[in-house]
Amino acid sequence: MKPKNQSAETLSAEIAGLVGLSREQLQARWRELYRTEPPRKIGRDLLIRAIAYRLQENVYGGLKPATRRVLAKVAADASARRPIRVAPERTLKPGTVLLREWHGVQHQVTVLGSAIMFQKKQYKSLSEVAREITGSRWSGPRFFGLRSPVMENNHGTT
Repeated sequence: MKPKNQSAETLSAEIAGLVGLSREQLQARWRELYRTEPPRKIGRDLLIRAIAYRLQENVYGGLKPATRRVLAKVAADASARRPIRVAPERTLKPGTVLLREWHGVQHQVTVLGSAIMFQKKQYKSLSEVAREITGSRWSGPRFFGLRSPVMENNHGTT
């Protein structure tokens, strides 16, 4: 494997050179990069693409866990022949203030880097705050109006 400080030009040249390798050389490169045997019936083009992807991943980093989860869900939906629905995840930036009126009382929470501030106390999630306010289990994003009931039931799609 190449070191992470490999230049873009070197990486580009290495990827371009893959087309000149024999199938046996490509399979050996796969074993080196993936530490497993290549699939037996993988075509040459896909083999080259997979090796190129892994080379780039080693230099630039891989997919974020959230992206991996979305792809896993799409793959599961596709294999089960369900409609594929992908909703963008809503992220709250630190400093965001959310207001919610509950039984005539207005409640305010502030989003911190990795916590939620409510009444001078830190909570791990909006759901914990919603439970504190209502005394029952709630989806925090739904309680604070970040998701409608329709969106939640349809996995974020309308």
